[in-house]
Amino acid sequence: MDRKVLIVDDEKNIVDIIAFNLKKEGYQVITAADGEEGVEKTFSENPDLILLDIMMPKMDGYEACRKIREKKHTPIIMLTARAEEVDKVLGLEMGADDYVTKPFGVRELMARVKANLRKVAALQEVNAQDENTIQYGNLLLHLERYEVKKDGKTIDLTLREFELLKFLAQQKGQVFSRETLLEKVWGYEYFGDVRTVDVTIRRLREKIEDNPSKPIYILTKRGVGYYFDC
Repeated sequence: MDRKVLIVDDEKNIVDIIAFNLKKEGYQVITAADGEEGVEKTFSENPDLILLDIMMPKMDGYEACRKIREKKHTPIIMLTARAEEVDKVLGLEMGADDYVTKPFGVRELMARVKANLRKVAALQEVNAQDENTIQYGNLLLHLERYEVKKDGKTIDLTLREFELLKFLAQQKGQVFSRETLLEKVWGYEYFGDVRTVDVTIRRLREKIEDNPSKPIYILTKRGVGYYFDC
């Protein structure tokens, strides 16, 4: 079955270019011209991935992302004309998995789409050689359902947050640099933009740690990177 991608952007020329290239790669494409329509189509069409612009009428991309994340774990790639670091960080804080800054190259965007969809496919596959769960202390990871529970209560994680937690937990004690985590978890190189990892780590700590300022699961090796411990 072909993967379905939802493009949410009010600039028709950009939508046409992206749609053309997605269709050429074999994807089904649906579109929305503003944030409200994007949220509606997310729930009615159930896309496998969402390309979400930030600056749009009726509802901006940040609010649309927040509303989608209330019910869906669908991978979201933010499309932003803003280059400021704070805008990228805000998108990640709202639950986006990735972002691309306009103007972007079609090849780069297609690589991001494929990388994010590969992560979804990998999580959906049942790997008979893997253990179904990983448990450390009061934290339980269901690998096949990409679900995390703490003290028996389900924690709402984005796909990227789960992937990062899973990667670190499966290699407990091993320290990984931000660049390595970008390559291994995000599936491609960010060419030095490591803020993405820091934001995702902070969000994870807020969700899984009893005291995020004194974490016991995801620790920092100063000057090196992050590792999982318990």
